[in-house]
Amino acid sequence: MKNGIPHKTMKKPVIWHSIKLMIFDCDGVLTDGRIVLTGELLESKNFSALDGMGFQLLHRSGMNSAVVTGRSSKSLERRCQELKIPYLLQGIQNKLEAVRELLGKLNLGFSNVTYMGDDWNDIPVMNLVAHSACPDNAMPEIKALADFISTRPGGFGAAREFIDKVLYAKGLYAKTVADYLKSIS
Repeated sequence: MKNGIPHKTMKKPVIWHSIKLMIFDCDGVLTDGRIVLTGELLESKNFSALDGMGFQLLHRSGMNSAVVTGRSSKSLERRCQELKIPYLLQGIQNKLEAVRELLGKLNLGFSNVTYMGDDWNDIPVMNLVAHSACPDNAMPEIKALADFISTRPGGFGAAREFIDKVLYAKGLYAKTVADYLKSIS
């Protein structure tokens, strides 16, 4: 923190082969950030099919995924079930504490993790993971902290772009895509 505003600190170089888990925020990352509420307590969110394919590739590569979000939503539960995202942590006020607990459960450290967030509540985790990211429409201070800024906004393929980047960096992209294409041929 500098004058109360977070600033980017130097991290160790990423050891890509050690990355085992990608964690994502929901609203503003997996969605466009809009929350539509009706008088009947129903909620809708807009998710991207591009991100859906990204999660298929991510899981096919052998990597794991999680979503950690401050809100709770049946829409997100359904989306995570569809995408086979095994770890969904909703209604989380302290994301850092929740991620620490998840990493303990999975026997991983922050050096094994990437994280994509878009707002102030994502900063504590973004500062500790091996590689952090945000969508193009993240808050300016978050963009200043992120190691990677997607060219796409949240809810429009930002997560997919980050997944592809990590798979390329790990040397898994071409094989994973070839395996996927073979499975549908």
